[in-house]
Amino acid sequence: MNVDVFQDEVAPVYYDPARVQPAATQPVPQKRELYQTQFHQTYGLPVTNPLHKAVYGLISDEGHTLPEIPLDRVDARYLRQEVSYQTVEAPGTIVVDTKARFLYLVQANGKAIRYGVGLGRDGFAWSGRGVIEMKRKWPHWTPSNEMVERQPDLRSVSAERGGAVAGLNNPLGARALYIYQNGKDTLYRVHGTPDWQSVGKATSSGCVRMFNQDVIDLYDRVGAKAQIVVI
Repeated sequence: MNVDVFQDEVAPVYYDPARVQPAATQPVPQKRELYQTQFHQTYGLPVTNPLHKAVYGLISDEGHTLPEIPLDRVDARYLRQEVSYQTVEAPGTIVVDTKARFLYLVQANGKAIRYGVGLGRDGFAWSGRGVIEMKRKWPHWTPSNEMVERQPDLRSVSAERGGAVAGLNNPLGARALYIYQNGKDTLYRVHGTPDWQSVGKATSSGCVRMFNQDVIDLYDRVGAKAQIVVI
C-alpha cells in the first residue's frame, strides 16, 4: 500500500467559503427629516410633545382660564397642524370637510392650517357656502325654541330666561363665528366647546365645534367677511 496516496485519499476536506465583510452587507443608515413648518407636524412625534402641550395647555383669556386639553386622550389627527392642501378656494377661506371632520383655513402655496372639529349628528348638519358675518369673543348663547322643545333641560337658558351667559360652561365656548348665507343668519356657528371629547364626533345640533384653544387661534386668523364652505 502506498502510504502517501492513502493519506491523500482519506484526508478530511473542510468547507471554507469566501469570507464576507459584515459591514458591506448592512444597510446604510438613513437620516429621517421631519417636515418643517412654522407650526408642527404630529408625524413622527409623540402625541404629548412639548409643542402640543404649549398649544393646548392652560390658557388665560379675557378673564377666563381655559383648562388644559388632556392630549393622551385625544386622537392626534385632530390636533392643529399645517398640511398640504390643494383647493380652488382663495387663501383665507374656511373649508369644513364633514366626512373627515376637519376644518381647513386655506393658506397660500398649497397649504392650509387644519383643525379637528365636531359636527352635527344625522339630520342636524348644515352644508353649503356662506360668509362669516360676525365674530364674538366669549359669546352669549340662546338656544332656539325648537332646540328647547327637543331638549327640555335647556329651558333654564331659553330666550325667556335670558339665555346662557358667557363663560367656561357656555356651549359656544371661547369664540363664535356666525355663518350667514345670502344675507340671512343660518343659525349655524363655528365655535368652541367646553366638551373637548366631542371633537372628532358627530353629536351636536349642527354647529361646528372646536377645541377652545383652536377656535381662539382661528378667530385671530380669520378676516372680515371670510368665506366658508361646508362640504
